[in-house]
Amino acid sequence: MILYPAIDLKDGNCVRLYKGEMDQATVFNDNPAAQAKAFVDAGCEWLHLVDLNGAFAGEPVNGSAVEAILNETNVPAQLGGGIRDMATIERWLSKGLQRVILGTVAVENPDLVREAARAFPGHVAIGLDARDGVVATRGWAEETDIEVTELAKQFEDAGVSALIYTDINRDGAMQGPNVKATAALANSVSIPVIASGGVSSLSDLADLKASGAPLDGAISGRALYDGAIDLKEALDLLKN
Repeated sequence: MILYPAIDLKDGNCVRLYKGEMDQATVFNDNPAAQAKAFVDAGCEWLHLVDLNGAFAGEPVNGSAVEAILNETNVPAQLGGGIRDMATIERWLSKGLQRVILGTVAVENPDLVREAARAFPGHVAIGLDARDGVVATRGWAEETDIEVTELAKQFEDAGVSALIYTDINRDGAMQGPNVKATAALANSVSIPVIASGGVSSLSDLADLKASGAPLDGAISGRALYDGAIDLKEALDLLKN
C-alpha cells in the first residue's frame, strides 16, 4: 500500500478542514511547496493535493501553489478540486501532474470522465466523496442520491486508474477511517481503491491493510501534521 500525504490548499496555504467545512480550517503551513518537499525528503513516493477553493469555484484557484509543489518535488502527484473540463485536465497533465482526480464531473458529466480516461490512460482517477454511503459533490456542499458503489461500478470499463474514497464524516476528525465501507468498495470493483478520511494512527493503517481488501493505499493529512502518525513508521508499515 502507498501512503499519500495530503496537502489541502486554501487561500494559498496548506490547511486541514474538519469534516469538509471550509470555515473550520486549520493552517499548518503557509508554504505548501516546502511542506511537499518535507514529505518527499521523509520518504513519501506520492503526493495527494486538493484545491479546496477550486472545488467550490468549479475551476482552479490555487494553481500557483500546485505549480510550486510540482517544481519543488520529483515524485508523482495527484490533484483534485475544480477540475471539470478537458482543457483543465490537459493543462494540469502538461505541467507534470501525474493524475487528475475528477469528483463532481463523475456525477454531472460522466462522459467527460470516460473521454479523459481514454485520452490520458493511467492519469485519471475518480474522487468518491460520501456521507453515510451517499455521494456528495461541489466541495461536498451538495448531496446526491447516488450510492458510492453504484457510481463506482459505472466506470468499471472506463479505464480510470484509481478510486479515492473519502468518508466525509471521518475527514479531519481523527476518528479512524471507515474500514468496512472502504473494504466493501474495493471488493466490489476491479479499479484500485485509495482510502481517505479519518486515517489518524498507525493502527488505522494496520486495520486497512488487515482488511484483506485490495487497497492501493491510504491518504492521511491532519495526523501527519499533528504528529499522531510517525511518517517513517507509517511508510515502513505499509511497505512491509
